[in-house]
Amino acid sequence: MKKTFLSIFTIIFLFSSYITAQSVEQLIDECDKYYSQFNNEKALEALLKAEKLSPDNWEVVWRLSRTYVDTGDKMPTSTSAQEDAQIATYQKALEYAEKAVKLEPNKTVSYLRRAIANGKIALFKGVFTVAGVVNSVRADVEKAIQLNNGDDFAMGVAHYVLGRTHAKTSEKWKPARSILGLGWADNEIAIKEFEKAIEIFPNYVMFYVDYANSLIREDDYKTAREMLNKALTITNAHQDDDKRKAEAKQTLNEIKNK
Repeated sequence: MKKTFLSIFTIIFLFSSYITAQSVEQLIDECDKYYSQFNNEKALEALLKAEKLSPDNWEVVWRLSRTYVDTGDKMPTSTSAQEDAQIATYQKALEYAEKAVKLEPNKTVSYLRRAIANGKIALFKGVFTVAGVVNSVRADVEKAIQLNNGDDFAMGVAHYVLGRTHAKTSEKWKPARSILGLGWADNEIAIKEFEKAIEIFPNYVMFYVDYANSLIREDDYKTAREMLNKALTITNAHQDDDKRKAEAKQTLNEIKNK
């Protein structure tokens, strides 16, 4: 009788675990569908349901970080209260990214998500006020590239984030940023990283726009125009692609005679 009870209990437990796993997987698929539609609210709703079922599921956790970043990017910032809400959302993204690193410390995506979340915080607060955060972004994205176990999209984004970190940081006056430990930033390195990102994953609008901006800083207007025109031909794959394409058109107009 005891053995029969244990067998029934084991079957029920395994069946329950299977149903939960199936539900979590379905919710992740649902999230990815909404992500492709740029519907952050529905994506977050699916992920929070999945988190309740499996709070330490890495696939759920890193997607939560991504979704909070995307949500933060779309928040209004015209008042101080709205700015506070936005930075709180980026901090939430960072918390989930930190958890992703703890759950899977040997995954490219874990470090990439933490680099992106910290990068948003650095841009919000200003490079000179959070130099340590900027250095963390660089360290994490270099670790992500070193691990090299993400798909082509993740690896392309990793090289892009490293390139953008070099580009944005190197815009600041070098003697001043060197004092803060940011003297490593180099626009020429940014250009190489953007090129690598495009080589790995050639159909992402922002890669070309930021690459063109760095080329313009080096007075390579011809290649910059080619990259900006290329950006305009790519199918939208990110919620800000219309915005980046508008930027590309404006920049093309500004450099048309250069």
